[in-house]
Amino acid sequence: MRLWSIHPKYLDPAGLTACWREGLLAREVLCGRMSGYRNHPQLARFKEAEDPVRAIDRYLEAVWEESVRRGYRFDATKVVPGIAVVRLTVSCGQLDYEFEHLKRKLELRSPKNYMRLIAVRSIEPHPLFRVTTGGVAVWEIIR
Repeated sequence: MRLWSIHPKYLDPAGLTACWREGLLAREVLCGRMSGYRNHPQLARFKEAEDPVRAIDRYLEAVWEESVRRGYRFDATKVVPGIAVVRLTVSCGQLDYEFEHLKRKLELRSPKNYMRLIAVRSIEPHPLFRVTTGGVAVWEIIR
């Protein structure tokens, strides 16, 4: 499971689709409807939110918006639309780590998308996240 902290615009088609599916899986876990993945490290920051389900819904909403921008047909009824603003934090070190991780994946899977990313100088976070100083998150599994 990978719930990217980077903006969904950086993901290739396979990555965006996987992010949507894995986000929906995370939502099921956070709603208590699924026991598998309950202790997955990627869920830690959502569990720390005041309302974890609302936080994952805002996360998925941004992924869905990117899918619409690309002309995909992700099912928006799987997410409760939000009015309230929810923000989580992500460290700049975590953002850098994830961006490099994505580039390594795309270098093999999607060279065209990889070439697009190597020109990026300022990494934009997923809209749910506010960037703070710091290194890679303690929950991250370094590869």
